[in-house]
Amino acid sequence: MARRQVDEAARKAAAARSKAAEMKAAEMEAARSAPVQQADPATPPPLTSAAVGKKAAKALLKADKRTAKAIKKGEFGTVTPGNTKKIIGIAKIVGPLLLPFVLRAVRTVRESYDRSRARKLGVPVDDLGKFTGHGASLHARIAGDSVALRDLREQSTGEERGHARTYADQAEARLAQLTSAVRAAERMPSPRRKSTHRAVDQELSRIEDELLTRFGVPTG
Repeated sequence: MARRQVDEAARKAAAARSKAAEMKAAEMEAARSAPVQQADPATPPPLTSAAVGKKAAKALLKADKRTAKAIKKGEFGTVTPGNTKKIIGIAKIVGPLLLPFVLRAVRTVRESYDRSRARKLGVPVDDLGKFTGHGASLHARIAGDSVALRDLREQSTGEERGHARTYADQAEARLAQLTSAVRAAERMPSPRRKSTHRAVDQELSRIEDELLTRFGVPTG
């Protein structure tokens, strides 16, 4: 019942607009047929508001007739095989115009996401491609610990230099094992993968505490 009332109201509105358009077109036609001053035959007549109004009125009349026809068929506001072609035609025209804006928006969103992910992992944006998968954060921590071990070697002096190098060699070997474990966990079922990640996280925390202690930073 409500749908019938809506269709009836839309049909009446379309008929009213059609009537107004017909009256407007008749007025424009009368204005054009009125006698006017003779102009130079070599000069084309200017495009007057009456001519533009007539074209607009005809276009409106034609659109209203199509609307009334669609309402009569029960196709008003729905996608049909007939108007699908029109929609596709419009998309072909408008699509290329909107494509640069869409690509720009996608690129902006992607860059924002990459910056957020880089901050979360604690790595430069350019290095994001090196840390992927479920164990991305663990790989990033291992890479950071490797850099810290290299700094420990370079900064140690005197008698501590030999001890620092020995510790760094052992820690790097352990980090290589942890890297292999994280990679292997990617193919494991979710519960086992999470268990492996927790074990690697605990081992990394131990190595990081030792590093901080050697750098003179208290961890307790």
